[in-house]
Amino acid sequence: MTEEVLNKLVFETKRFLLADTMLLSRANDDQLMARIADVIDNKTGNMRISPQERSRAVRLVFSSIRGLGILDEIMEDDSITEIMINGPDNIFIERSGNVMRLNRHFESQKYLEDIIRKIVGRVGREVNSANPIVDTRLPDGSRVNVVLPPVSLSGPIVTIRKFSKTPMTFDVLLRYGSVTPEVANFLQRLVRAKYNIFISGGTGSGKTTFLNALSNFIPADERIITIEDSAELQIRNIDNLVSLETRNANTSGKGEITIRDLIKSALRMRPERIVVGEVRGAEALDMLQAMNTGHDGSLSTGHANSTRDMLSRLETMVLQGNAGLPLAAIRQQIASALDIIIHLSRLRDKSRRTMEITEVLGCRNGEIILNPLFVFKEGPGSTLDKVQGSLVRTGNPLQNDYKLRLRGDSGRI
Repeated sequence: MTEEVLNKLVFETKRFLLADTMLLSRANDDQLMARIADVIDNKTGNMRISPQERSRAVRLVFSSIRGLGILDEIMEDDSITEIMINGPDNIFIERSGNVMRLNRHFESQKYLEDIIRKIVGRVGREVNSANPIVDTRLPDGSRVNVVLPPVSLSGPIVTIRKFSKTPMTFDVLLRYGSVTPEVANFLQRLVRAKYNIFISGGTGSGKTTFLNALSNFIPADERIITIEDSAELQIRNIDNLVSLETRNANTSGKGEITIRDLIKSALRMRPERIVVGEVRGAEALDMLQAMNTGHDGSLSTGHANSTRDMLSRLETMVLQGNAGLPLAAIRQQIASALDIIIHLSRLRDKSRRTMEITEVLGCRNGEIILNPLFVFKEGPGSTLDKVQGSLVRTGNPLQNDYKLRLRGDSGRI
């Protein structure tokens, strides 16, 4: 059965069943699946169809009525890491770092918009022409961004960063070659000693993945507050865990809860560490102040092209909501709050690597002083299509070892 014939069968079966409103309102999922199978059998009586094709057709019809349509089938493919929907007729996916177009489409723009409202409504958010941009998540934790017309000129746009079913640990990162055993041991000691760590990198470089892995080093008896736009962190070893999520304003422009609001609230919850999924704006100052007021061991991420660029971006973020602050004071705040910056990058062969681990030493003559501890070096076997290399020590010792010694860790780094 060709994809075109299958799509036609699914569409006709769905249209037939939607006419039976009594069935749809009263049947449970199993009863609806059985009715779908009966209808498909009747429609394919003289057609050659394999059991696998029949089963797939039943699932697609069911998903189109009570699920997310063809999106459910795409989401089930574990090899797909990102889904990009540019209107009803253009679906792209990322698999193994490569982006490709799928020979699939939604039956109409209205149907795609219905699916979007279903996704957004599950977590109590709304999207419409008055509020056309929304960040949300699926029940499995996958990150979703939606942009509707008139902002989008290509129809409804949906971008889904899929949630990994396998919890990210440093053992996995070691297998991928993103870090070395020496680096994993080093970072474990820093996290347990409550160093404030910031992870930087470009889009798709693996910042949230790395943050998830790093959080596994947090001692299980601590109280952790996580703050995110859309909850996607997978912190599993902490019992005393509070997860907070922002909220958009409603159609009347009220009810918005920002990351700044959540950080201020978190400070009253007796946290031992605060984990901010990503800082993008004026909340950077609140995060830095939290790190400077007794909440050591805090973790966060941000978009940047290099370690030095991340510092410049943090300065800009602070100024977004605090334009009167002098630059020297902002740099002093950053330098005293952050202990370590880890920079990640996506290389030319689509691999995600840790490029640099740098110590922040402080501020001198108005400039933030950095001390690179590990840097990524390409090996002689690298080609244009495949990057070989690993993190290597720079020879610079960790200078601020006070937190390690306070924890009783006297080992040299």
